[in-house]
Amino acid sequence: MIQSTMLDLLKIALIFGLILLLLRKKVAIGHVMLISSGALFLLYAMNPLQILTAARKAFISSITIKLLLSLSLIKVFELVLREQNVLSSMMSTVKETFVSRKAVMISMPLLIGMLPSLGGAYFSAPMVGEATEDQEMGQDEKAFINYWFRHPWEFMLPLYPGILFASVVSGIPLSSLVMANIIYALTMIITGFIFSMRRVNSPAPAEKRSVPHAGAKQWLNFLPIAAVLGLVLILKIELHSALIIILIPLFIFYRYGAIKIIRSLKHGFSMNLIIMIAGIVLFKEMMEASGAVANLSRFFVENGIPSVPVFCLLPFIAGLLTGHTVGFVGSSFPLLLSIVDHVSLSLISLAFVSGLIGVLLSPVHLCLILSREYFRADLSGIYRKTIPAGAIVFGVAVIRYLIAR
Repeated sequence: MIQSTMLDLLKIALIFGLILLLLRKKVAIGHVMLISSGALFLLYAMNPLQILTAARKAFISSITIKLLLSLSLIKVFELVLREQNVLSSMMSTVKETFVSRKAVMISMPLLIGMLPSLGGAYFSAPMVGEATEDQEMGQDEKAFINYWFRHPWEFMLPLYPGILFASVVSGIPLSSLVMANIIYALTMIITGFIFSMRRVNSPAPAEKRSVPHAGAKQWLNFLPIAAVLGLVLILKIELHSALIIILIPLFIFYRYGAIKIIRSLKHGFSMNLIIMIAGIVLFKEMMEASGAVANLSRFFVENGIPSVPVFCLLPFIAGLLTGHTVGFVGSSFPLLLSIVDHVSLSLISLAFVSGLIGVLLSPVHLCLILSREYFRADLSGIYRKTIPAGAIVFGVAVIRYLIAR
């Protein structure tokens, strides 16, 4: 039994190493997971029937279809808001509303961070720079503000694919995982204030306040995102259904004709996204079909090996090496599920926090790279803030887990 389990551990370690190597080589996550599924087939000498069964379970399940709809419609939703300048209108509303300089500073990365678009950190950087231009503040502190306050949403916003994948792979309801993670998003905002803006003059200068206060009508720009959150968290409607409910009136309101709607849907249902989903769900099913899941689970349970340290360390390493939330969820969560016979909300939430802290500390994280580049900041100076801030968030997650358990 022990010899067989050690062989399973060796094979899975090789697979995990292959995943991390390919991700570091900038291979797309979907192709990485398809290649890793093929490696599982070879290492476990699986027969064609096992592969066909795993593929059928992966590709035609209702969960996979819902995942494809949700992620594709998120891209359509983001495209519509970007094309109609809704996000820029949201930022203008905030600038016209808040007197506090600190509120204005953090509002830019927070607002732009509500939409999961690559390079968003470079969009908010000039606005953070403008808001901090007359402050006694180092470049590393400005870069930290732009970087750190962009990411609380990843813990809880259903528009981000990472938390959606974590829910699908683990079987934990999305609304439950979101509600459990809210405390970490709030903790991240608090730590952001603790490690930055200590010398900021809170009231905005009078000459900067020449714009009129935002009226109630301007706050309607926040309605689409607020409506999606309300439908998912309050009414418990599934994300893909909530997005359809919101997108239809948006298409009507902004007078999208058939051609623009088709173009938007083509943007959402891209081949890269389809391959990514196919790769991750196939890898999960191949892990189970290989027998490694059952063998490892039995070994950990029978030998009393604690699963919590593994649930913290494995996602953290994956996040640190990949710098991508979907990367750490897709590569580590199927492996984590193989070592426990029961998955709890508190354990999955802890694993998700651990992985995301790894992503935030990763030197290959695009947002960190862009923020450091724009502000010409010293990376070690940014780390002097992100490391202790991340440690506090992780500490809260551990305490929360112990209480929930």
